[in-house]
Amino acid sequence: MRIERFRYIGGPNVHHHRPVLIAQIELEDLAERESRELEGFNDRLLERLPGLRTHTCGGGYEGCFVDRLRDGTYFGHIVEHVAIELSGQAGIGVCYGKTRVLAEPGSYSIVVRCRNEAAMRHLLQAALELVEATVANKDYPLEPAILEARRLVERTELGPSTRSIVDAAVARNIPVRRLDQHSSLVQLGYGRRRRLIQAAFTDGTGGVGVDIASDKSLTKQLLRDAFLPVPAGTEVETFDQAVQEWRDIGECAVVKPVDGHHGKGVTTEVRSIEALGAAFESAAAQSSAVLIEEQYAGNDYRVLVVNGSMVAASLRRPAEVVGDGARTIGELIDEINLDPRRGEGHSKPLSRVDAADAAVLAELDDQGLALEAVPEAGRVVQLTQGANLSTGGSAADVTDVVHPQVRALCERAARVIGLDICGIDLILPDISQPVPKRGGGIVEVNAGPGLRMHRFPSEGQPRDVGGAIVDMMFPGGSDGRIPIVAVTGTNGKTTVTRMIASVLASTGKTVGMTTTSGIHVGGREVAHGDMTGPLSARAILCDPAVEAAVLETARGGIVRGGLGYDWSDVAVMTNVQLDHVGQDGIENLDDIVHIKSLVVERVRDGGTVVLNADDPLVLPLADRPDLARRGCQVVLFSLAPRSFAVRRHVAAGGTAYVARGGSIFELCGKRSTPLVRIDAIPITFGGTVSFNVANALAAAAACRALGVSPGCLREAFGSFSANEHNSGRQNVFEVNGGKLVIDYGHNPAAFQGMGEALRKWSRGRVIGVLGAPGDRADQVLEEGARTAARAFDHIVLKEDEDKRGRRPGEVAQLLRDAIAAERPDLPCEIVLDEREALESALSTMRTGEVVVMFYDDLEVVREVLAGSVERAGRRHGGR
Repeated sequence: MRIERFRYIGGPNVHHHRPVLIAQIELEDLAERESRELEGFNDRLLERLPGLRTHTCGGGYEGCFVDRLRDGTYFGHIVEHVAIELSGQAGIGVCYGKTRVLAEPGSYSIVVRCRNEAAMRHLLQAALELVEATVANKDYPLEPAILEARRLVERTELGPSTRSIVDAAVARNIPVRRLDQHSSLVQLGYGRRRRLIQAAFTDGTGGVGVDIASDKSLTKQLLRDAFLPVPAGTEVETFDQAVQEWRDIGECAVVKPVDGHHGKGVTTEVRSIEALGAAFESAAAQSSAVLIEEQYAGNDYRVLVVNGSMVAASLRRPAEVVGDGARTIGELIDEINLDPRRGEGHSKPLSRVDAADAAVLAELDDQGLALEAVPEAGRVVQLTQGANLSTGGSAADVTDVVHPQVRALCERAARVIGLDICGIDLILPDISQPVPKRGGGIVEVNAGPGLRMHRFPSEGQPRDVGGAIVDMMFPGGSDGRIPIVAVTGTNGKTTVTRMIASVLASTGKTVGMTTTSGIHVGGREVAHGDMTGPLSARAILCDPAVEAAVLETARGGIVRGGLGYDWSDVAVMTNVQLDHVGQDGIENLDDIVHIKSLVVERVRDGGTVVLNADDPLVLPLADRPDLARRGCQVVLFSLAPRSFAVRRHVAAGGTAYVARGGSIFELCGKRSTPLVRIDAIPITFGGTVSFNVANALAAAAACRALGVSPGCLREAFGSFSANEHNSGRQNVFEVNGGKLVIDYGHNPAAFQGMGEALRKWSRGRVIGVLGAPGDRADQVLEEGARTAARAFDHIVLKEDEDKRGRRPGEVAQLLRDAIAAERPDLPCEIVLDEREALESALSTMRTGEVVVMFYDDLEVVREVLAGSVERAGRRHGGR
């Protein structure tokens, strides 16, 4: 067996509402073989992984997977369950998995819930190798595989500081997205409410304040100038200067780098020239200048100030071990490092102690000890001078006993330095007492202070410091969200999206919009192309200028990347038509409904779902129990004013939008409110384009759900024209006494709808210039061709530049054969080049006739039209 490729989906998706990892595996020699066929395999597997006995495997009872093994199951399914079992042993346990057979023989898609991408990739590979080894009755080194997964988790997971803020944000229902898997940069909120954090830094943390805090000498000067208590001392550059300052202080000092962090290069209680030399060298290795300070006597405290107020305080203790009279110091260090709270660096609440660290060895040497020494029972051996958690120290919460004077002193220090999140280090005899006049005070101010000592104290009450930071960033209980409308369906998505965005923009909002033609912010295009997937949605939602987002959300993006948001306020499903069968495992219309209904599922509690009551595949979604359970409002729209579904829905207290008597009406209970005349909406062309009437109904429903007034809606709809606001959709050009219509359709419903509309316009023939994407199933292409044969009087078949896996001319010939079978007498020609196809159609058009071309490159269209007008002028001049 082998894994062909991985695909990670980080947002809600068709498999799960949480992130998943998808592995495509090739079973090779194990293809079509079942577990029951291999003697002893099941017993060997269960012996190696007894936890598999509890797997329910979708059957609803423990032991279901074992039953499946004994009855016979394929090896892709077995790898899935082994990976899930290993995830629990690695500390990232998940309970969701699914295995699907792919089109190629022996190919499977394994989908598992994913809490850590790097570790889950490793575990899926390990699961495959373990199963192969079990098949061959060979040993497999499972423990190293699990240890490597845990190492990957430690290396790639968010650190405790960032995690505490993220957890607090999630508890407040604030959207969270990690922007870089290799750092702790995280986005909280959307659009104009977006905020960024990285560890205990926010996008509001002032750069000047950070620079000041990074310069310990300057920090001391500013605090001293503000009459805040700081130790005597100064910055030096040479060892001779250090000696002089050390003597002036009183021959007991602290030596530290000017711009150090995490206690690196800091030496306390320097009492001799020899010790000063080693301390100076250690500090100079971390910084270009060294700070020599008076040594305060007392306890080491850290006070956290957020937004000008103290929120937590800790008593910090250096790393230490307690002798038992039997084990060496090295062995005692190994024992405390087994504490599951300890990890590498800052990955866990506490850090492991590095027994080989020079600072540890130096501290032991000062006490006349070494790693091989065996301290007597009860003796406390200090391992480091500093009490930083990063060097193995611990902390006890003392928030509730901080003296008011100390609290006020720390809050003032944070204001003086100019930090929104500030860690104040103090040396004091007792933090519950006022600051003494001599021998105690502030020794350091920290930007981006570690939060884990407050969140996970070794003793005392944990403090919700992440919550305090979130409260600062999102005051007043804000959830950091902006209005989001997601539009899906087969046809009409782009038009509905553009109409909604236009209405919202008319209310004064800066709107971010994604469509099949590009990304727009504030009415300006910022990216061109098909932008209906999750990356485009995220681009909108991370833009601080955006006050409302309208997101066209297409099938392809949903299948391949999930959704680019967590919840929307309004979801719109326009319709479900025959299209995309044969792509991404889609076999029928029910599969399309399943995929697109994800947009409906991800409407927030109390949000609005807008559904097409005229579509028998869409209407049943109104009865989803999860929508009722979460208090979501279902709104229907219909071109049939006497629709039974609409009447029943309104009678039950629901809201609907219908086309009646030439106007769009809002129906709510017994109230019927006219919103806008249909002939006042330019894209309906006086009501002749019925599918755009339906699109206007859907857009009206979404806008009203967001609180847009009828007057504003009426005005915005009245100024929304096809050529100006709906590029590539029903754009009309006058040419040589006839009309050219440009549209984007490529499926049977699109051909039928356009044909019906243009019959009302034409005084003669309706000529269709069309093609179809090559990645559709033959049945879809043939049905589209038969529909086009009934809709048009003359057809010119073109072909997309991207053949999507088909041979040149293959799709056009398939379409032509189906057209000939439907209407043998219908004029139909193949002109593969799109420009030449349009030119051919226009050359046959007579006065009063209509040519419709299903195409999206308006620049090419304009060039062809310019040439057509020029040729017509020459002919007229010749006569």
